[in-house]
Amino acid sequence: MRFRSLSVALLAAAAAAPLLAQGAAPAPIRRLMPRDIFELEWAASPEISPDGRRIVFERTRFDIMTDGSPSQLWMINADGTDLRPLLAPGRDAGSPDWSPDGSKLLYVSSTEGKSQIFVRWMDSGAEAELTHVEQFPSGLRWSPDAKWIAFVMFVPDTPKPFAELLSPPEGAKWATPPKFIDQVNYRADGRGYLRRGYRHLFVLPVEGGTPRQVTFGAFDDGAPVWSADGAALLFSANRHDSAEYDPNDSEIYEVRLADGTVKALTSRHGPDGDVALSPDGKQIAYDGFDDRYQGYQIAHLYLMNRDGSGSRMISGAFDRSVDNPVWSKDGKGIYFQYDDQGDTRIAYITTAGQMTNIAAGLGGLDLGRPYGGGSFSVSDGGRIAYTITAPDHPADVAVVSSGKPVQRLTRLNDDVLGQRTLGAVEEVWFPSSFDQRKIQGWIVKPPGFDATKKYPLILEIHGGPFANYGVRYASELQLYAAAGNVVLYTNPRGSTSYGEEFGNLIHHDYPDHDYEDLLSGVDAVIAKGYVDTTNLFVTGGSGGGVLTAWIVGHTHRFRAAVVQKPVINWYSFVLTADVDVFFTRYWFPAFPWDSAAHYMKRSPISYVGNVTTPTMLVTGEKDYRTPSSEAEQFYEALKLRKVPTAMVRFPDAPHDISARPSYLTAKVAYILAWFDKYRAGGGGAAK
Repeated sequence: MRFRSLSVALLAAAAAAPLLAQGAAPAPIRRLMPRDIFELEWAASPEISPDGRRIVFERTRFDIMTDGSPSQLWMINADGTDLRPLLAPGRDAGSPDWSPDGSKLLYVSSTEGKSQIFVRWMDSGAEAELTHVEQFPSGLRWSPDAKWIAFVMFVPDTPKPFAELLSPPEGAKWATPPKFIDQVNYRADGRGYLRRGYRHLFVLPVEGGTPRQVTFGAFDDGAPVWSADGAALLFSANRHDSAEYDPNDSEIYEVRLADGTVKALTSRHGPDGDVALSPDGKQIAYDGFDDRYQGYQIAHLYLMNRDGSGSRMISGAFDRSVDNPVWSKDGKGIYFQYDDQGDTRIAYITTAGQMTNIAAGLGGLDLGRPYGGGSFSVSDGGRIAYTITAPDHPADVAVVSSGKPVQRLTRLNDDVLGQRTLGAVEEVWFPSSFDQRKIQGWIVKPPGFDATKKYPLILEIHGGPFANYGVRYASELQLYAAAGNVVLYTNPRGSTSYGEEFGNLIHHDYPDHDYEDLLSGVDAVIAKGYVDTTNLFVTGGSGGGVLTAWIVGHTHRFRAAVVQKPVINWYSFVLTADVDVFFTRYWFPAFPWDSAAHYMKRSPISYVGNVTTPTMLVTGEKDYRTPSSEAEQFYEALKLRKVPTAMVRFPDAPHDISARPSYLTAKVAYILAWFDKYRAGGGGAAK
């Protein structure tokens, strides 16, 4: 009786379960929250072993206690098994590089506040510290016989004082001495006012000891590549006397280790770089272009003989910029990466110029916005390890071989993002109202999106302007969507990944018709029927800040705007930016004093008299790319005109404000608060 009664009760409960489920309220949506950003991780610099069996990579995370992003080295088998740390917990390290036979690994790790080169024996786990240098070593490369290591390091220069200054008496507290500056480029974003000195090449025995400097002079030398016989290093540098004033004119050089003789192997006017030596040591692959002083120029792939003769382009009519060439082990072709329509891809090209696509989705290293980037490495057998991304995750490690499917090996953020409902990302193409040219964009929909409702729209504009957004993870855009907004991001004219002609539509004409491209995108999303047209908002950073300021000076359609780290006055910008020589030569037809009208026609400050949109300015106080004085000009002009405005200043931030996770989340919080303040009908998401 008891058994039968229990059985009946269980059957009754089972029969009632579907009815309860049908009537129950749906599970609440777990949206991405600002605090979640501090839990994110990403993979970088995946280096596959020569035999293709193991991958060492940098595993980087945001640290809520230090507000930084420490990196450790981890290793995983190419079949996805045995994911584990390579070094002791908490030990920062990066720049891994396998020895030619795969028995040892080079890397850079910090000890006592200084970065040093280490070698690890992979069979035993033993390691040795090879250097005790004062400057940061980078570009580590094994010699072919694995007996030597080449690398790049900054060499400080202490010139004779220009003026003899008095010395303070013992115990006195005088002001910090003045700086004497006479360089063209005297400060750099993210680095501050530059120390005097240059980057040069060094070699070091694998047993360790004192590195030997092999290049000298008032030049910055690029990462080294060993010659096949180990007697020379190949590198890219601009060693012309005019280097300060002609920054794009680099060549490929060799330096003989026996006597330090430096010889140029290329001679054209334009950049030659990304040196890659064929396995037999007879050919050099490199990329570059003949400089025409355009804002955007495609980097083509070239081959030449080891002595610099017989240079020829092998990428032909391929209308995308080639980057990071890597030879196949058999010497029959070269792997490289490129951007195409908002996606970063890996391809293979034979020495005869026949190209094959291998993989897509490379990137995921910018945790804030969906920019390109990423890296890959190739084993002797042609297996490729690379950083893979998608709108639902930052960079993970993946492997692929030609003709085989991609295998994603890590899922570093499943513990965080796997528990959140992210905004779905939808691709959209639309014609520009200016010339009917097709423009690509993406829509991020809020979690729980309902097409029968009306949502506020945020137009988010990328920087550059020679850059591209794409189908990649972006914390900032996901946080906007999580707050109940539809987000539109696009690649207007001037964006990379659509060919040289498209990129140069803004040559000496930026910002201008990007305006029509962007507004056409807004109209295309509105036409879908789910946008609240009384609540349109716009924001963007750097080049996107320029365009945001331009938009509010040309239309009153937006309820509010946030202009991030902008250029407001091109005349003042080119005289205060950290790479001003490049801007005056490539982005404008003449110096500002010779073409003031041209500069001011393209400056948002010239249209500030039209602005009625409530506009907030965001700037980093240590930004030397678009200095704070640019945002300050627009802020003060709007204040004088009594337009609602505010300014948010990030005290320690360079141009990349979002590099610190607290600043990334704070920036989003201020932007959303500003939009909420001016939202029609009060706060809230969908209507």
